[in-house]
Amino acid sequence: MEPEKTFSHLDAAGNPAMVDVSAKSETKRTAVAQSIVVLGDEIMQHLTNGEIQTKKGPVFQTAIIAGTMGAKKTSDLIPLCHPLGLESCKFQIQVNEANEVVIQCIASLTGKTGVEMEALTGASVAALTIYDMCKAFSHDIVIKETRLISKTGGKSDYTGK
Repeated sequence: MEPEKTFSHLDAAGNPAMVDVSAKSETKRTAVAQSIVVLGDEIMQHLTNGEIQTKKGPVFQTAIIAGTMGAKKTSDLIPLCHPLGLESCKFQIQVNEANEVVIQCIASLTGKTGVEMEALTGASVAALTIYDMCKAFSHDIVIKETRLISKTGGKSDYTGK
């Protein structure tokens, strides 16, 4: 029989609380998160050699820098996240067969708590940056999906559906 699941960020009295990780052992932890941005034909016609150039600069390269900065600031944005020293934060930005921009953020460290929120924040901030840099062409931009793809390390691994 599987143990009953509970919300991890509530104490015994039901108050918000940061999870106590002091008894956990350090393990190598990695998380992959993805955001999908639909820019539309008006913007995608500016895609050349895998990049969109604007007056503000290269869109995807700027999104990678912003996403990395966002991942590093996750605990400043999400109140009960532990501040983590990321060992790696990498991005892949590609255009899929449906002409959507697919952003993947891969975050990792060796520590007592996972990096899912850092990967999700990195992918989200990269998507928001793409929106910001392209909105002069059109506001018909949709950030369609942000989700966890996988995580390893800690008490359980996860691979999304």
